[in-house]
Amino acid sequence: MHKLKDNLLVKVILAIVLGIVLGGIIPEAVGRIFMTFNDFFSELLNFLIPLIIVGLIVPSIGRLGQTAGKLLLATVLIAYGSTIFSGLLGYSASMSIFPQLLEHQTGQINLAEKAKEFTPYFSIEFPPLFDVMPALVFSFLFGIGLSRLKDSTFGKFADDFEEIITYLIQNLIIPLLPIFIFGIFLNMSYSGQVVTIMNVFLKIIGVIFVLHVFLLVLQFTIAGIIAKKNPFTMLKLMLPAYFTALGTQSSAATIPVTIAQVKKIGVRDEIANFAVPLCATIHLSGSMLKIVCCCIALMLIQGMEIDFVQFLGFIMMLGIAMVAAPGVPGGAIMAAIGIIASMLGFNAENQALMIALYIAMDSFGTAGNVTGDGAIAVTLNKFFKKEVQ
Repeated sequence: MHKLKDNLLVKVILAIVLGIVLGGIIPEAVGRIFMTFNDFFSELLNFLIPLIIVGLIVPSIGRLGQTAGKLLLATVLIAYGSTIFSGLLGYSASMSIFPQLLEHQTGQINLAEKAKEFTPYFSIEFPPLFDVMPALVFSFLFGIGLSRLKDSTFGKFADDFEEIITYLIQNLIIPLLPIFIFGIFLNMSYSGQVVTIMNVFLKIIGVIFVLHVFLLVLQFTIAGIIAKKNPFTMLKLMLPAYFTALGTQSSAATIPVTIAQVKKIGVRDEIANFAVPLCATIHLSGSMLKIVCCCIALMLIQGMEIDFVQFLGFIMMLGIAMVAAPGVPGGAIMAAIGIIASMLGFNAENQALMIALYIAMDSFGTAGNVTGDGAIAVTLNKFFKKEVQ
C-alpha cells in the first residue's frame, strides 16, 4: 500500500509524458478505448465523491466532539480568507505587470478552430445519489449531532462506512488515477487545442504560473512559521497531490492523494480527513488567482475600465460562488462566468475568451488549490493540537 503511494508521483509524471508523446501518433481506435475508460472513470468519481465526503467528514466531526464547531468555523474562515487574499494578489500583480507586458496585443484573438478529439465507444451513466453540496450539509449536521452522542449506533455505522470508503480509495481510485490522467493528456495532445490556446496566451500563462508558485511558497511559509516546520519540506511532500491535480484538473478527484500526503506532513488523521474534503470544495485560491488575472488581462486587451472597488466586490462574491463549482475540470469557471458577465460586463465574445484562457491552464489553478489545502491542514493541526485528544 505504501509502495503504491510512494510511486504515485512517478506514475503520474509518466502518464502525462506518455499522453503528450503518444497523442499525435496513436491510432484513433486505440485512443477511443482510453476515452471510453475515462468516461466510465469520470462517472465513477462523480458517483463516489459525495460518498467520500460523507464517509470522511461525518466520523471526523463526530470524533472531534465539542471542538467540531470551532474547527469547522476556523477552516471556513481560513479557506475563504486565503481565497480572497489570492484574488487581491492577482489584482495587484496583474495591474503592475500586464499593462506593459500586453502593450502590443491587438485585442483580437481567433478561436474559430474546432478541435478534433477522441470520443468514447459508449457511455454508461450512473448519477451520484446526491450532489456535493447536500453531501457537505449532511456531513456537517450529522457530524455535529454525532459529536454530542456517546456510543451511538450511528457512530459505529459511520466508522464502518469510513473504513469502506478508505478501502475504495486505496484499492480502486488511486491505482486507476494514472490511467485516467494518461487518457486526459492523450486527448489534449491529439486535439492540439491546448497548444493553440497556450501559444496565443503564452505571456499571460507564464505570469500566472509564477504567481501560483509564489502563492504556494507564501502559504507554506506562513503555515511553516505557525507549525514550526520547514515550508519547502512540506511542499516537496505535497508534490504527488500537485501533479495528480495537474492531470485530473479536479480538486475533488484528488482528495484521496491530498489526504495521504497531508498525513505524511504530520497532520493527524482526524484533522486531515476533515479539512481536506472540506477545503476541496471551499478553498479555491489557485482558481481565484487565475480568474482575476485572466479577467484583468482581457479587460486591458479590450480597453475596458478597471476599478478596484468593483474588483473587490467581484472577488468577494466570486469566493462564495465558486464553492458551488462541481468537482470536475473547468467547474470553477462555469460557476463564475455568470458573475463575470454581470459584475464586469463581459459580453458573449469576452466570456468565450475567458473560458478558453482559463481552460488552457485549468490544471495549474486546480493544483494550486489542492496544494494550498495542505497548508491549511497544517495550520489547523497546530491550532487544534490541544483540543483534539
